[in-house]
Amino acid sequence: MLKTFSRILNGYQNFRKKYVVENNTLLHKLAKHGQKPEIMIVACCDSRVDPALLLQCDPGDLFVLRNVANIVPPYENDEAHHGTSAALEFGICYLNIKHLIILGHSQCGGIHALLNQQQLQQDDFISNWINLIKINANTSQETDACAKEALLTSYKNCLTFPWLKEKIAQNKLSLNLWFFEIQEGVIYNYSSEKKTFLPLDTEL
Repeated sequence: MLKTFSRILNGYQNFRKKYVVENNTLLHKLAKHGQKPEIMIVACCDSRVDPALLLQCDPGDLFVLRNVANIVPPYENDEAHHGTSAALEFGICYLNIKHLIILGHSQCGGIHALLNQQQLQQDDFISNWINLIKINANTSQETDACAKEALLTSYKNCLTFPWLKEKIAQNKLSLNLWFFEIQEGVIYNYSSEKKTFLPLDTEL
């Protein structure tokens, strides 16, 4: 445990050397002028899927929201606590991000929990959250297939947010569905035209 903690402390020192000492303009600029990211990513909490690492981004490049199974819930304007919806509202309405990416991935534990809820040993919140995902009856019950289907559910849910839908209609916001295959190290992008996920580089 001490070895793991020492590793992150060393990482912190390396971060300071890169962004504060050797490249002292970046964080100073961000502190002075604030953040102005043009890209927001909704990603899973999974430790293997770090958007900034996958895309090799610097501080200030991405506005990132992470939750279990990268779910976007439907729009619900009530008195409940809506952390994901609040982050979407902040990113889209206040930061005026131009690209929204929902990033799913293979071997997702949240999706596995959805398919195997009877195996959950602790379940104060998990099943209620993951049941937001509606899997088509024709979809394979294999985890990765359901994870891709879940991305389509989140896409539909995005369009229930009036200010998000309006920005898309005005061509001020693009909405993309990405799927990261961990073993391959490849990101796939959903093609609405071909109704399938294609390697990201073929979509550029």
